[in-house]
Amino acid sequence: MTHSIQQEPALQPLDEYNQSLMSHVHPIDWVNPSPAASYDLVVIGAGTAGLVVAAGAAGLGLGLKVALIEKNLMGGDCLNVGCVPSKCLIRSSRVVAQMREATPFGIKSPDAIEIDFGAVMQRMRRIRAGISPHDSAERFRNLGVDVFLGPAEFVDSGAIAVKTSLLRFKKAVIATGARATRPDIPGLAETGYLTNETVFSLTECPPRLAVIGGGPIGCELAQAFQRLGSQVTLFHKHGHLLDREDADAAEIVQQQLLQDNLKLVLDCTLLKVEITDTGKVIHYRQNDEINTVVVDEILVGAGRTPNVDGLNLEAVGVNYDAHHGVVVDDYLQTTNPHIYAAGDICMNWKFTHAADAAARIVIKNTLFSPFGLGRSKLSNLVMPWVTYTDPEIAHVGLYEREAQEKGMETNTITIPFSSVDRALADGETEGFVKILHKRGSDQILGATIVARHAGEMISEITLAIVTKQGLSALSGVIHPYPTQAEAIKKAADAYRRTLLTPRTKSLLKLLTKFS
Repeated sequence: MTHSIQQEPALQPLDEYNQSLMSHVHPIDWVNPSPAASYDLVVIGAGTAGLVVAAGAAGLGLGLKVALIEKNLMGGDCLNVGCVPSKCLIRSSRVVAQMREATPFGIKSPDAIEIDFGAVMQRMRRIRAGISPHDSAERFRNLGVDVFLGPAEFVDSGAIAVKTSLLRFKKAVIATGARATRPDIPGLAETGYLTNETVFSLTECPPRLAVIGGGPIGCELAQAFQRLGSQVTLFHKHGHLLDREDADAAEIVQQQLLQDNLKLVLDCTLLKVEITDTGKVIHYRQNDEINTVVVDEILVGAGRTPNVDGLNLEAVGVNYDAHHGVVVDDYLQTTNPHIYAAGDICMNWKFTHAADAAARIVIKNTLFSPFGLGRSKLSNLVMPWVTYTDPEIAHVGLYEREAQEKGMETNTITIPFSSVDRALADGETEGFVKILHKRGSDQILGATIVARHAGEMISEITLAIVTKQGLSALSGVIHPYPTQAEAIKKAADAYRRTLLTPRTKSLLKLLTKFS
């Protein structure tokens, strides 16, 4: 049996770029295939984790029957409402910031910088549409994957229903991701608010924007919209933004947001939201005082909620939690041995690259380990991440506080960019490279980098940790001069200098004297 699926609500505005996007990630004329008698693997969710599992399994050349189910947009959050559109906005906002900072470089910037917000968003939609063929239903069909568009529901431990189709499987993977969490604030739903799933449909810049949440998503979008023309008020329940990050790193970003003229409301409790003739009014408590802020739009960026609804997980014995998602072991196996999970639905690391890495573990553990080829563990991954503010914060490994909790004795080496020639030339001295290593050893335990392009620098340290190369090895790596990445070598050299004992130093001085 075949049947045409109904198109989900289109992304707005429905211009040529969003129409192109939809034609790839949820084509209106798509006809679901007739199900195979049995599938070796059925994947629910066509975000990063699901796409990697489906493409990887189909591409092994083993003749496996693979099905991929997506109820909304293929590509998931990353392509449609996450990484791709947000980084496009951030790039435009950085251009604005650089124009405003041009005078110290001997460049006279115009008195008034004109921002065409509509053009900024159109550029985002054009780039997103251009990337979308890689995640398209057509591409995966050409890879040999049976693509079904529609909601999925487990029927029993061997079958999944998609509309009127029944897909029987040997193994299944849940990769349904997560969505923005709505804070329990009276009046918020009635007043209306934006999330990452709707904010990229804007065509006009909100003059007054409230952002709820001072984590990575909230800070990234708050800074971008402030620079693109909004007056942003950023609310955070804790006393400091990015409070899970290295404190020194978070402080630099917080000070930059203040320099960008954001209004920060920290250590506060949001009481209620109401709409009036003047706009959307947010009532909050701070320092035992009740105040209000009036805005035009509210953007919620405070956490993620796993997409477990409607899957009928109870029918197949898959344990889950409404707040933390599907329960998996270190092999990403659920409480049903035939069903695995990967990505935001089950992991604390809610990053695209984490979902990709987890998907590769699932491929190995579902398809290869039954033949005695070994199993991979999630806990073996060394996971870097980046907060894409300006400057960026990139981190990998342990934080100093985590090492202390583990009872580890450590040392920290910090190289400020004010001591790095290229950073001085670039005018980007507000930042540092901080490397945590085991005391008495060059073993790298973790690192934090704060720089405009910190995300492009962290991989060198990640590679060192993965390959068990210490600071001594990094010291021996030639870094081009002048680059900001030279700060990593400076940190490694600083460690090497600690190895010089007083006797060695005296001997070197003596040899130098007679040379």
